[in-house]
Amino acid sequence: MSQESTDNDTLRLALPKGRMQDAVILLLADAGIRVTPTARGYRPAVSLPNCEAKILKHQNIVEMLELGSRDVGFAGADWVEELGVEVVELLDTELDPVSVVAAAPTGLFDRLDEIGRPLVVASEYETLTKAWIARRNLDAEFVRSFGATEVFPPEDADVIVDNTATGSTLRANDLEIVDTVFTSSTRLYASPQAMQNDAKRERIEDLHLLLRSVLDARKRVMIEVNAPEDRLKEVVALLPCMREATVAPLFGNSGYAVKAAVLREKLHEIIPAIKAAGGTDVAVTAISQIIP
Repeated sequence: MSQESTDNDTLRLALPKGRMQDAVILLLADAGIRVTPTARGYRPAVSLPNCEAKILKHQNIVEMLELGSRDVGFAGADWVEELGVEVVELLDTELDPVSVVAAAPTGLFDRLDEIGRPLVVASEYETLTKAWIARRNLDAEFVRSFGATEVFPPEDADVIVDNTATGSTLRANDLEIVDTVFTSSTRLYASPQAMQNDAKRERIEDLHLLLRSVLDARKRVMIEVNAPEDRLKEVVALLPCMREATVAPLFGNSGYAVKAAVLREKLHEIIPAIKAAGGTDVAVTAISQIIP
């Protein structure tokens, strides 16, 4: 087999470097896909057949997907928006949710008229920041930062645009959020070129299915309850399942076993209601994957 043929058959996966990495690797593991470190630190082994992975920065991942040198990968939506790349979004994992925000020393925006000069706005996000400056109709100059943007004010910048999950780093540097520029999370993206290749598209869609099944399962639990015949309809009506609850007769026709996958966040309402409706022997178990 030629090298070109081998390259065309290999699925090229991009994994994120930094804070997203652990959550993405755990998501893959829950889907039955192992990522194992190797001596080549940025090229871990992946248990998917005929797949090679590389760890890259988010900015590089979306650029490589657009170029087609990577087929599928995880990256923050903020960098897709910032770089304006053409990629195919497959799945919002909702992992690592962050906001790209504008922040400034406390009270600065209450006295803009007193500054008497253009504001200096520092950020790694040039496109997002310049668009925000235009939307706010600010008299401002953009300065690119290369990490640690929060330390720029007040001496080297008046305002920063940076991403934050909790705002704690901004508060530690005596900054307040004055606006939300963009909201982001970790997404699964594919290269447009890969999606035009029938074999690769099928493998990418299979990966999407597996990951979606894990994310859906994380939101739900399986609840099982026994119900007497005369209370069956009441108990079933309390279970907001994905489609219909599974109902089976108990041994000796002493009632029915009811099973449904329900939203975890609704358990505090469902369980007391089930007991009040006459349900007994309630069991709640975790779900690994849900595939409609």
